[in-house]
Amino acid sequence: MKKTIILCLVLVLSGAALALTVGKSVQSDDSVQVFWQKFKTAVIKGNKEAVVTLSQFPIEMPYGVASIENEDQLLGRYRELFNVQTNAALCFAKAKPEMDAEDPKQFAVACPDAAGNLVVIYYFEQTKAGWKFVALDNINE
Repeated sequence: MKKTIILCLVLVLSGAALALTVGKSVQSDDSVQVFWQKFKTAVIKGNKEAVVTLSQFPIEMPYGVASIENEDQLLGRYRELFNVQTNAALCFAKAKPEMDAEDPKQFAVACPDAAGNLVVIYYFEQTKAGWKFVALDNINE
C-alpha cells in the first residue's frame, strides 16, 4: 500500500512538472509572436529606427560579408539586409517563425531568393533585453 501511494505521488508530481513545462513553452511562443509582429511590421513599413531597436550588434552576415557592427552601419546597409538577396517586406508578410529545435532561445525566418528558393535566413535570439535580430545568412553562399 505504501509503495502504491508513493508511486501515485511521483506520477502526480511528474504530471505537474510537465504541465509547467508546457505552459512555459506556450508563454515563450507568445513572446516570439509578439516580437515577430513588431519586427515584421517595422520591415514592411521600412521603419529603420524600429529595426535598429529590435536588433543586437554585431549582426552576423553571410560568409565573406562584413558583420554589421552598430546602428549607423545597419542604417547604411539596410537595403543590403532586406532588399538585395530577397524582398524581406513581401516575405515577412507571410512568413512564420521556425523555432530552433535544439535551442528554444533562437528562431529563424526563411525567405526566397530571386529564383524562389528559401535560402535567405534571418536569425533571432532571446537576449536579456528580449528577442533581437542577430544574423542574416544565405545558405547558397
